[in-house]
Amino acid sequence: MTQKTAASITASMLYDYVRCPSRVSLDLFEDRAKRDPINPFVQMLWDRGHLYENEVVTGLQIEHVSFRGKTSAEREALTEKAMQEKAPLILGGRIRADDLLGDPDLLRLEGGKYIAGDIKSGAGEESIGEDDTKLKKHYAVQLALYTDILEQKGLSADRHAFVWDVHGEEVCYDFSIPQGPKTPQTYWEYYQSILEFVRVVARNKVSALPAYASICKMCYWMTTCKKTLIETNDITLIPELGRSKRDCLITYVKTVEDFACCQGFPKIKGIGEDAMAKFQRRAKLLSSNDKQPYLLKPVDLPQPEVEIFFDIETDPLREICYLHGFVERVGGDNSTEKYINFFSDAAGKEEEKKNFDLAFQYLAGRENSLFYYYSKYERTIYRKLQEKYPDVCSQDDIEALFNPQKGIDLYNDVVTKSTVWPTYSHSIKDLAVHLGFKWRDKHPSGAASIEWFDQWIRSGDPAHKQRILDYNEDDCIATRVLLDGIRSLKVKT
Repeated sequence: MTQKTAASITASMLYDYVRCPSRVSLDLFEDRAKRDPINPFVQMLWDRGHLYENEVVTGLQIEHVSFRGKTSAEREALTEKAMQEKAPLILGGRIRADDLLGDPDLLRLEGGKYIAGDIKSGAGEESIGEDDTKLKKHYAVQLALYTDILEQKGLSADRHAFVWDVHGEEVCYDFSIPQGPKTPQTYWEYYQSILEFVRVVARNKVSALPAYASICKMCYWMTTCKKTLIETNDITLIPELGRSKRDCLITYVKTVEDFACCQGFPKIKGIGEDAMAKFQRRAKLLSSNDKQPYLLKPVDLPQPEVEIFFDIETDPLREICYLHGFVERVGGDNSTEKYINFFSDAAGKEEEKKNFDLAFQYLAGRENSLFYYYSKYERTIYRKLQEKYPDVCSQDDIEALFNPQKGIDLYNDVVTKSTVWPTYSHSIKDLAVHLGFKWRDKHPSGAASIEWFDQWIRSGDPAHKQRILDYNEDDCIATRVLLDGIRSLKVKT
């Protein structure tokens, strides 16, 4: 790798380390020519972030000074002067202490000193389960770095910061609180541990091992990392094993083949015997010449006269479900398939409510049919839509709709419990492609669909709408392909 001098530690480096530790070393030391093109969805997020920040700043009714648009050196000098003069609110500042360098969106005067804030085009907290929320770790480490700099400069009002989020709410980030009931480590302690890891990477020019994860698809190092993972036969290629489990196991097994051949595992906290057996089954199939998926036990997949394959598309930034898509099949005959959809031509609540109502009535009215979907996401979103629009249907209506006698989650109820696949993940894309299915779009993904929807809302170009509909229809058909594929599998004895 290219050798460079140790860099200043920035908030973006800590953010990246939380999301993917290997990204920091790649950004610092790897040849940038090896990067993939920026993912269009990621570019859209950046553009949306800038637009939202501009909207917030333009609408500010609070006395403030702004250094946005100035050079880095100018911003740093002007921020120092503004804090000495006790400016009530500083926009686009730049602060530094020792090896730490921060670019907080906001610095607000409180009690003669400052707290830092960022403007985010997403929610200020993240969901855990269906009802609870918690602070976002990747936001927390950024804000903590700004706070650390202010402390070192003797200008910190307290160990807390804030986010102005997409809902127009101010979310407080108190670094003294534990991360959760099962994680007593405070957010400040977590920040300090991440800071030390990043310092080791930056100062010693070390690289964190890459790991295969769903987040990789959005990263410009995807091709480079995946090539390394395949060459080294890294055990994160085993579906659902992940970085944290790999790091616990790496002393004992380093490759997928090692895992497949291992005759016994030591007891490792957080990875039970059943999980070890599951991962080993997957490792054996990945390592074998015979790449045929199989059943662990017989599965009961009824075949009513009418089968429905169901998939939704959502934009989490606009917080809208913009498409409910269904493919109907009669009598198991693929030639009878027809695509039915309820699409939002606008991003407002009126369109979302109308289409939720139509989609719910469609599903609820299919008395003698069975519908299939992939993962709990559809149920989660329908529960949220019911809360949002309670006059469409009741909570009991939603629970009845997703009763296993009416709707079957192929991912949670079948794939993870009863099947083994020779793929690096259990995404519908990987499994359906393994079974020979091809999406019409060259770059199909839920993230891409969000980017296309953004283009549709901005331009009204029907080509963008059609691209979304084609993609959604293919997702529904892929669910049917997977169902038929599972029905054809044999139990391995």
